[in-house]
Formats: sequence, structure tokens, C-alpha cells
Amino acid sequence: MEKTQKELNYERIAKAIQYIQDHFQEKPSLDAIAEHVHLSPFHFQRLFSDWAGTSPKKFLQYTQVNYAKKLLKEEQKTLFETHLLTGVGSTSRLHDMFVQIEGMTPAEYKQGAEGMDISYSWQETPFGICLVASTEKGICYMAFVDQKEEGVQEFEQVFENANLSEQELPIHLEAVRIFNPEDNSLKRIKLHLKGTPFQLKVWQALLQIPLGEVSSYKDIANKIEQPNASRAVGTAIGQNPIAYLIPCHRVIQTTGQTGGYRWKPIRKSVILGWEFAQNDKEITNEAI
Repeated sequence: MEKTQKELNYERIAKAIQYIQDHFQEKPSLDAIAEHVHLSPFHFQRLFSDWAGTSPKKFLQYTQVNYAKKLLKEEQKTLFETHLLTGVGSTSRLHDMFVQIEGMTPAEYKQGAEGMDISYSWQETPFGICLVASTEKGICYMAFVDQKEEGVQEFEQVFENANLSEQELPIHLEAVRIFNPEDNSLKRIKLHLKGTPFQLKVWQALLQIPLGEVSSYKDIANKIEQPNASRAVGTAIGQNPIAYLIPCHRVIQTTGQTGGYRWKPIRKSVILGWEFAQNDKEITNEAI
């Protein structure tokens, strides 16, 4: 199956970011990066700026460790509280105001969603194709995929006892509206999740990290009042079944390194850089 232009654009962006990260000490030129992704410098600059809303040079700053460490040290509440007080919701856009988690019943969890009807569809995002699935109660799965066949296999393993059907539903389209930073009319999305009480608690805490901000595994452990459970928190984050809507990509190591990601570390770096760029753009526009 041929890839869409949106998929190809993301792949080129990810390839460029990976190249920059691998050669940051050499400070690669725009010409060198463009050549690596088989584009002219002019076309690469335009593609990158259109996709990220900022220049490759600025984007690189967002993906560097020092920038992440700076965010970790700053008090998140400053930006967050400011926007709550002023009534501006787009920049901070707390996920817990938009997303509501409902855990599956103990029986549903134990039986692996046996007999449950689950519909899924393929949706384009700025970060590649995403498999979005839902039950009658809400979104139950959302995953970035590089190969559809592999994506379906992993999905079927998670819900091996459910009745799965490929069918696009309105809730799938509603879920991916989150990728439009200029859309301020998002409706509340309900998630119907298969997870232990501890996992649900961790995933709920992730919803409180605003767009353009990051948190550490230790911070999340403290937030759920289990300060010695950083390792268990990391495991729960790695098992998050809902890409992006539950923003596990916003949790990084205390060193500023981005750390692992269920849907590839490079995608995590690209997503964070993109979010930082959107956040900076909104702050700049508000200041004008």
C-alpha cells in the first residue's frame, strides 16, 4: 500500500531529527541534513517549517537535553496557573479536562475483553498512521504504527478475546482532532481502559501534564503519593495503551534524556519538539 504524503513527510522529519541527534557534536549544516533526507535545502527548509511551525535550528534546541532539563527545573504551575486564571485554555490544555478515564470492570479485565465488540480504523496524524479503536463506552486503544500488519497483530494480542472489526466511527475522528493545535472546540473524550488500579492511577496522573511541559518518572511517583515506586511507574507508563491522548511522551528522565517510548524513542523526540514549538508559538501570539 502506497504511503500518503503526510506519512512521507513525517518519515523525512523523523529521519532528519535522528540525523541531527546522532551528529549534534558536528553541528550539521542545513545542506547536510537536507542531503540526508534526499531533498534540496530549500525544499527541506520549507517542509520542516510547514510541519513544525519553526525552523530546523530552533526545533533542534527543543530536542536537546538542556532544554528538557530547564523545563523540569521550572515550576509547571507558573504557566499552568496563569492560563487558568486568564481563562486561556489552548496552551496549557490540560488533558484531564478533555479526557475522562473509565476502567474496564474486573470481569472484563480478567477475561481479556471477552465478547466485547471493538471497532478500529486508521487515522493520519503528524507523527504517522495511528490505529484508533473503541468500545461502546469509549476509546480503548490508540497506537502509532509503521507497518499496518504489525500494528494489527499487536492490537489483536491486546484484545485477543474481543470481537474486532475495521470500521471508522465518529469517536475515532474526534480523538485525532487533538493533533490540531488550533482547534479549541474539542469535545470530551471517554477512554475505556483495560488496566490494573495502579496503572489507571498512573495514567490519570499523566493527563495532568500540560502541552509543552514535561515531567519525570519521580515526579509522577510523587504525584500518586508513592515516592518509592518510580520503577513501577515507569513500567505502567510503558504499558499505556493510548498514544498521545494519555501523554506518556511527556515523561522523561531527570537527566533530561527523553528515555524510551512504546512507539519508538525518535517519535517521542519529534512529538516533544513539535509540542514545544506549538507552545512557544501560542505564547508568542498571546504576547503580541
